[in-house]
Amino acid sequence: MSKNITNAQITEGLTAILKDKKARKFTESVELQIGLKDYDPQKDKRFAGSVRLPHIPRPGLKICLIGDAKHLDIVKAQGIKVDAVDFDFLKTFNKDKKLVKKWAKQYAMLLASDSLVKKIPTVLGPILNRIGMFPQVVTHNEDLKTKVDDSRASIKFQLKKVTCLAVAIGNEKMTEEELRQNISMGVNFLASLLKKGWHNLKSVHIKTTMGKPYKLFG
Repeated sequence: MSKNITNAQITEGLTAILKDKKARKFTESVELQIGLKDYDPQKDKRFAGSVRLPHIPRPGLKICLIGDAKHLDIVKAQGIKVDAVDFDFLKTFNKDKKLVKKWAKQYAMLLASDSLVKKIPTVLGPILNRIGMFPQVVTHNEDLKTKVDDSRASIKFQLKKVTCLAVAIGNEKMTEEELRQNISMGVNFLASLLKKGWHNLKSVHIKTTMGKPYKLFG
């Protein structure tokens, strides 16, 4: 970890946000909140990047696979926890933009068999591209379960119109060591995307979904 945030600081922060956490009817996420400095979103080049964390922060992340017969059989045989639809299902929308958008927006991510991905625009039109939900391709040379797990373990940092970034870096059911590893990798990866590295970090906080932020840096 960079000298700016030590492993001991992360551990201390995790202890602080988890010790007084109240029992709730849902699993709370552990969020990483970062403020940037010396960045002008209107002038500076916007960055984006994804990294696969060591431990899955969002095991319940809702994903849908648009699969061919082989991939659909694999989902069923291996009990992979994704919603799965075939190509004929997409035809039922009749290119209705509202219906397509409503369906796609219920998922965090879409995957599609490589044999189908080029055909999807012919039945759904450009709407998935426009809402940033065009499916990621999965081939038959890839292990489907690993692909789904990688999707749930990946986080994305992207500079848009504001200089505040937030991602789910873990959840309350993970061990402190698993959370520490995810936080360490996440912050270091973001620093690697910034034009001046750690010098562009103004503040770093962690918090549970319903808890108060704890400052690690800044």
